[in-house]
Amino acid sequence: MIDLIDLQFLDSPHTIASFLVRTGEGPVLVETGPHSTFSQLELGLKAHGLTPDDIRHVFLTHIHLDHAGAAWDLARRGARIYVHPVGAPHLADPSRLMSSAKRIYGDQMDLLWGRMEAIPEDQIHRPEDGEQITLGESTFTAWYTPGHAIHHIAWQLDEKVIFTGDVAGVKINGGIVVPPCPPPDIHVENWQASIALLRSKDPEALYLTHYGKVDRINEHLRALEKRLLDWAEWIRPRFEAGKTVEETVPDFQAYVQKQLEEGGVKGEQLSQYEKANPSFMSVAGLMRYWKKKTQ
Repeated sequence: MIDLIDLQFLDSPHTIASFLVRTGEGPVLVETGPHSTFSQLELGLKAHGLTPDDIRHVFLTHIHLDHAGAAWDLARRGARIYVHPVGAPHLADPSRLMSSAKRIYGDQMDLLWGRMEAIPEDQIHRPEDGEQITLGESTFTAWYTPGHAIHHIAWQLDEKVIFTGDVAGVKINGGIVVPPCPPPDIHVENWQASIALLRSKDPEALYLTHYGKVDRINEHLRALEKRLLDWAEWIRPRFEAGKTVEETVPDFQAYVQKQLEEGGVKGEQLSQYEKANPSFMSVAGLMRYWKKKTQ
């Protein structure tokens, strides 16, 4: 059984999820959210008769702060943390990760993400691609899925479902699916290969950190790939013309809002999409993608 915990990011529902899985070796969390939402994580666990001290295993899809920022607080309570080998050093010493985030978010760091402290090396497990981790009767398989981030893992639970982090996109309350494209690792071709990998596993459902369960999988992945290519091609001529991120963001925001509205997204839902997937980050990420591609 999978229970979704709504972390109420920036007091907004249906923006960031953590997933609770009961196993024969104790309760497991997939994703922790940022430390700024730790009190909501505590409330969500309490609703299921648990506390953070009860969590023995934490599976992270990648180290971005909206997915992994609270992992250290669960580790200090004894949890083992499972993360891609490329991301692991940044959990053992988060100074560079937090410094990079501070350059982007400045004085908004505490509000958005909260603190991040080091996790002892002996509590970090670095799975190989395809490695299976069995806890009681539940088996989690790590699939390396770059494209959104080089340190991205999609976690398959038994043969049935896959926790996709960001590699299967952002889809909120029945709205359209959009690809989160922050710097520095966006790679369109790798992302397409990861989408193909998800499709090849033929799961019954995907669980998106932003946000929730998707069961019309082929339709969802087709729409995601189409929009990823669309956004990349929209950015390309602006990159080639030498436009800056700052110059491009307002037009891109308007372009994305039009797509969302045409897909039936409106009102508060528009705000939820922007909180889960800020437009300026996708402009910066796709600009960087084209720069690397042309070098």
